[in-house]
Amino acid sequence: MVTEATRKPARGPRMDPINLLPYLPQAKWSPGPGDQGWHAMLCQVRKESQKCTRRKSLLKVRVMDFVTSTAILPLLFGCVGIFGVFKLLQWIRMKAYLRNAVVVVTGATSGLGRECARVFYSAGAKLVLCGRNREALEELTKELASLATKVQTHKPYMVTFDLADPGAIAAATAEILQCFGHVDVLINNAGISYRGAIVDTTTDVDKKVMETNYFGPVALTKALLPSMIKRRQGHIVAISSVQGKISIPFRSAYAASKHATQAFFDCLRAEMEQYEIEVTVISPGYIHTNLSLNAVTADGSTYGVMDKTTAQGRSPAEVARDVLAAVGKKKKDVILADLLPSLAIYLRTLAPGLFFRLMASRARKERKSKNS
Repeated sequence: MVTEATRKPARGPRMDPINLLPYLPQAKWSPGPGDQGWHAMLCQVRKESQKCTRRKSLLKVRVMDFVTSTAILPLLFGCVGIFGVFKLLQWIRMKAYLRNAVVVVTGATSGLGRECARVFYSAGAKLVLCGRNREALEELTKELASLATKVQTHKPYMVTFDLADPGAIAAATAEILQCFGHVDVLINNAGISYRGAIVDTTTDVDKKVMETNYFGPVALTKALLPSMIKRRQGHIVAISSVQGKISIPFRSAYAASKHATQAFFDCLRAEMEQYEIEVTVISPGYIHTNLSLNAVTADGSTYGVMDKTTAQGRSPAEVARDVLAAVGKKKKDVILADLLPSLAIYLRTLAPGLFFRLMASRARKERKSKNS
């Protein structure tokens, strides 16, 4: 029988040696019988910890010495200097490339085309403004003349024609070439949007959208190409859309026209490389313009509604500056969109099943909102 006198005093739970490390320097602890091995292990752990701390401190000192040494600082400053010189030369080359260049802008009467006219005019380009509305072109010309610029500017020319009229392309091309004798940069910007369900859309509406967004720019490009090939100089720009890379519900005619545009100008880029002619395809996301207001519907009528996504889109002036930079840097393919549309493009390629489910869900929500 165990009595109070013979009962051994209870010991508290033993702590893990690692947990005791913070307390070792201050602890006044003497080992009892049988604890010498445990005490030796704690001392060894503490010594290893101190060695590790010293090694880290020594490593930090050596890194700082390396960074601040006479060898690394000149290298760092040299890299920064080279990068700065590269950006400066790139900026100078862009300015020289666009200054006095003959730039043709279609769809210049409003939206992105109007802002492209402003930024290219301010860069010193010689403009040929194209559109259907003569009065709007004259108003734009007067507005450009009032701009304060840092470079020498040139009075723009105006060519009025309907890009959707195949018979007007040849005469318009001849008039464009008469303005300055040649064309350096052609910006195919004119276009029309569409809203509607496929089952309700007449084929005439599909043809109308394709005529404006695809066949018109293709015909104008083909008409101007021989003069560019003869000079072995030129730059073709196609303003496409993110929907030229992915399709969203109730935009079938528009997305199809932009997919065709992307494919055509990708082929053109490869074929024109031997003539040193540049081809740039620019794919913007939503832009705050009247594109949705002027869109055609399934029966050919005007949509007349400012979509929420369009109203929240980027300003056309901001996108025009990006277009100017892309042309000046001779970029091949440019996406000017926010994070989600850009991710959707990669999702379509990397996870098509998920992309299709998301588009189907979007179609259901949009259909439900229209029926409610």
